[in-house]
Amino acid sequence: MQTHDEVFAILRAALIELFELDAGQITLEANLYEDLEIDSIDAVDLIDHIKRQTGKKIAAEEFKAVRTVADVVEAVLRVVNTPLAE
Repeated sequence: MQTHDEVFAILRAALIELFELDAGQITLEANLYEDLEIDSIDAVDLIDHIKRQTGKKIAAEEFKAVRTVADVVEAVLRVVNTPLAE
């Protein structure tokens, strides 16, 4: 089980690595599309990176609802902390 801070750290590192963003830009309140200039193609890359890091995929439908970095953190937490159905 991952914590909010752990997920934020992973996400921040991913945004820096994938999109060459300045760490200072990446706050929980930062809007992905307006503040960080992430487009739909970038969002797909981010979803794929999250899947590689966590082993779990965020559904594209769920990702459509995210607007801020905090929204992504919450979406990742929901996915990684949901037990697998047997």
